[in-house]
Amino acid sequence: MKNLLILGAGTGGTIMANKMHKLLSREEWQITIIDNYKTHYYQPGFLFIPFGMYSREDVVKPKVNFLPPGVRVIFQEIDRIDAPGNHVILKDGVSLKYDFLIIATGARVVPEDTPGLQGPLWHKRIFDFYTIEGAMALAGFFKTWQGGELVLNIADIPIKCPVAPLEFVMFADAFFVERGLRNKVNITYVTPMSGAFTKPVASKVLGTLLEEKNIHIIPDFYLERVDNERKMLISYDEREIPFDCLVTVPVHKGDPMVGRSGLADEMDFVKTHKHTLQSDQFSNIFVIGDAGNFPTSKAGSVAHFQAGILAENLMCAIENRPLTGSSDGHSNCYIETGFGKGAVIDFNYDTEPLPGAFPFPGIGPFGLLKETRTNHYGKLMFRWIYWHILLKGKEMPIDSKMTMAGKKM
Repeated sequence: MKNLLILGAGTGGTIMANKMHKLLSREEWQITIIDNYKTHYYQPGFLFIPFGMYSREDVVKPKVNFLPPGVRVIFQEIDRIDAPGNHVILKDGVSLKYDFLIIATGARVVPEDTPGLQGPLWHKRIFDFYTIEGAMALAGFFKTWQGGELVLNIADIPIKCPVAPLEFVMFADAFFVERGLRNKVNITYVTPMSGAFTKPVASKVLGTLLEEKNIHIIPDFYLERVDNERKMLISYDEREIPFDCLVTVPVHKGDPMVGRSGLADEMDFVKTHKHTLQSDQFSNIFVIGDAGNFPTSKAGSVAHFQAGILAENLMCAIENRPLTGSSDGHSNCYIETGFGKGAVIDFNYDTEPLPGAFPFPGIGPFGLLKETRTNHYGKLMFRWIYWHILLKGKEMPIDSKMTMAGKKM
């Protein structure tokens, strides 16, 4: 019996467990998936929690609900990967042999890496919404807050879902307008990027949206520390930004286990070929989603588009054929803009977000880089799609590779 090990039962790992369960002979292959935690979080839903639109129950389900029968599931912490020996060693000392390995360990937030971020004001005046605990604490704070300086800061990049911070400040604008408090809340978007987004066309469109909503942008701000006593963000060049409520997007890193295994870059992301999704160091190790050092967004859509290509290349490797699948870094995101409207972006390694119709040329129904109600409904519908279609590895009417059809240069 041959062994396929999948490390991580989040979005990418779960999709791959379902896809490979269909492709591999059950008489010849044992698929095992290993994860620390039993709960699956719908992370895009964390954005809605501070504004009372979703509850905790809307974004959590047991991971085993989405894994096919016959796949062995182990809930245990991983100590390290012995890549030369083709073994994964668990924290309890158990060693599991593999013929092929998929690393899907995702990205994690590390607020402790920024001095003062987890100081006395943590989850009192300083919050994140990238964890369920942070989103819930912020929801409680917003219920009684009467206004002041609301600052959203991205500590560093890359981060999961790069548009989520933009969505947050636009949601906040609508939320405080509807509560009659907008004239008492100053909203500031503080980023290490030179604009609202990493890609120029999208950055201009989204930056204009922020300006129209009276959201102040402070670019090129590299956070060094947080002064809890003075309620102040301080950059490496000693610029200071005051806050009454700070919403942070902390530094992101990969799983430290990957670093301990000698497979990672300086941020613990797996060093991976961006097109084949194969480890730079070992031909029987493949990577999906946020775990890799891919030069694209760390988003669920990327893992979804990578999954078909990874399945193709894994089968090539198993059958000792040249790898035929090639990822182009395809990513798309629904962007909530507040007041029941949203936008959509679709891009890849080489092509930035452009205006047009998505996913069907001339029909849509979604508008690229355009505010529409249909785009907002698409974002809301995605939660059902995520639970019932995407995680189970089912086909969707969107190509793994980005197409220029329907886009306008």
